Amino acid sequence: MKVTLSALNTSESSFTPLVVIELAQDVKEETKEWLKNRIIAKKEDGGAQLLFRPLLNKYEQETLENQNLYLVGASKIRMLLGAEAVGLVKECNDNTMRAFTYRTRQNFKGFDDNNDDFLTMAECQFIIKHELENLRAKDEKMIPGYPQAKLYPGKSLLRRLLTSGIVIQVFPLHDNEALKKLEDSWYTRFALKYQPIDGIRGYFGETIALYFGFLEYFTFALIPMAVIGLPYYLFVWEDYDKYVIFASFNLIWSTVILEVWKRGCADMTYRWGTLLMKRKFEEPRPGFHGVLGINPITGKEEPLYPSYKRQLRIYLVSLPFVCLCLYFSLYVMMIYFDLEVWALGLHENSGSEWTSVLLYVPSIIYAIVIEIMNRLYRYAAEFLTSWENHRLESAYQNHLILKVLVFNFLNCFASLFYIAFVLKDMKLLRQSLATLLITSQILNQIVESLLPYWLQRKHGVRVKRKMQALKTDIDATLYEQVILEKEMGTYLGTFDDYLELFLQFGYVSLFSCVYPLAAAFAVLNNFTEVNSDALKMCRVFKRPFSEPSASIGVWQLAFETMSVISVVTNCALIGMSPQVNAVFPESKADLILIVVAVEAGNLLQQEGIFREERNTHTMQDFVVA
Repeated sequence: MKVTLSALNTSESSFTPLVVIELAQDVKEETKEWLKNRIIAKKEDGGAQLLFRPLLNKYEQETLENQNLYLVGASKIRMLLGAEAVGLVKECNDNTMRAFTYRTRQNFKGFDDNNDDFLTMAECQFIIKHELENLRAKDEKMIPGYPQAKLYPGKSLLRRLLTSGIVIQVFPLHDNEALKKLEDSWYTRFALKYQPIDGIRGYFGETIALYFGFLEYFTFALIPMAVIGLPYYLFVWEDYDKYVIFASFNLIWSTVILEVWKRGCADMTYRWGTLLMKRKFEEPRPGFHGVLGINPITGKEEPLYPSYKRQLRIYLVSLPFVCLCLYFSLYVMMIYFDLEVWALGLHENSGSEWTSVLLYVPSIIYAIVIEIMNRLYRYAAEFLTSWENHRLESAYQNHLILKVLVFNFLNCFASLFYIAFVLKDMKLLRQSLATLLITSQILNQIVESLLPYWLQRKHGVRVKRKMQALKTDIDATLYEQVILEKEMGTYLGTFDDYLELFLQFGYVSLFSCVYPLAAAFAVLNNFTEVNSDALKMCRVFKRPFSEPSASIGVWQLAFETMSVISVVTNCALIGMSPQVNAVFPESKADLILIVVAVEAGNLLQQEGIFREERNTHTMQDFVVA
């Protein structure tokens, strides 16, 4: 017998809360009642058919501070039907991966009518988020009580409520028991071991799990570089020109590791079921605005914005601004070189120990300035990309990533290229690379993990004191948890984490042949990064909603582009080395031809990789369809 949504009971008063909705303090009662009715209403009536209740009942609101907080959950059958609606892929009893359907639920491995663990908590919260986001306006022209918050048929109610300031935030709750088990197997006991990637995926979802999987893989991929680099550094420390062998190893390493990762990533996402998930149609992003009209592709009424206006904003405003920032970055770089000349002259005139230490000061100052400029530019890039008014979130992210990567690449690596190929000073290149790499790693650990953790601990202490001061007869455990979590910072995604790894990959693959310890320092940093990022996810930020992912997305292309640049750079360094020049003493033409041939072969290989990847995606789309 087929079970329909209209047959479900949504009147349960007690349920496991999975998601919290926080409303503004001055929200009108008619708005609250309308929102509640839309959430619990049946699907056939335009509702989400979820379970909904306030965090505090009337008696508790008189005793505790009312925060306008509401809890959302769903019955087991509603979750299973929601899993079918979002297209979750699960493993069947015959070990194949198929899209889950409620009608064939008994054919899926691990399913039992009496078992509530078939869907992970992250999947359940993702389903609730999907249902809330798909609450659409029907015949309402505005949000009740707020005539300025206009609606049109098909508009996402949750997005309008968020942009109007009626809903402050929507976030999933932590499961303290499951979180404690994950922490015990992840980072509380410092040891050299593999991360529980499947456990991370079950709790945080595929996007977060893929980041930690890539971080772990990249760290282990750095170990051969570190093992080779340590003796190379010790035995050839003073001879800065003997880097040909290490540079040749760099050529192979920087390309091979990305190919191996793609295969490992595909294995993981196939096992998780996201590799074969249907790509859902992208709705306009919340910040997109325009004149209300009919989309000629979908036939739906939505804001429309002419693409030529967006292109004008990009080419007449964003592009000149980015170029101006790049020029400013180069100007700061030249100031850094002036400081280097000053410090070197002071040391040569004095020759004392303190002036030898002073030689590192310009590099340290420059490294700190680079980090500050990167973060300031990030805010400007986000503002500009939002102002460009991209319709889709994917387009917004692609333009933002492009802006940030171009600036960060020039800001972090321009000085190294200048030293290597203009000044041709390998001693200064080694010193600058070491200072930039180590300083950036220390600053990132402090700013991204230690400082937020310290602030969160202070807030947690204040909340506990407040709860202890309340003389109530009720169990305030859930109340305390919600109050604590709603004040936590919001995790903004893996952008900054991947960017940090991208820059680290650049430092190691581009110039580590002249500073072989770069890989060793990167390994040490990443071992602590795993633990600090895990702490950040579990104790510093709100729990993020799970997002199904089949790969690391555009970052795969970014790393592959850096790999191509590293091949060119290492080929050029090899061509500049005295050993290779001794082989071609009379003519540079043969040397140039060899460098070009090596790079051409690599580019052809990369093109074959991209073609294979496109064919793979095409085949996946065909299979899923």
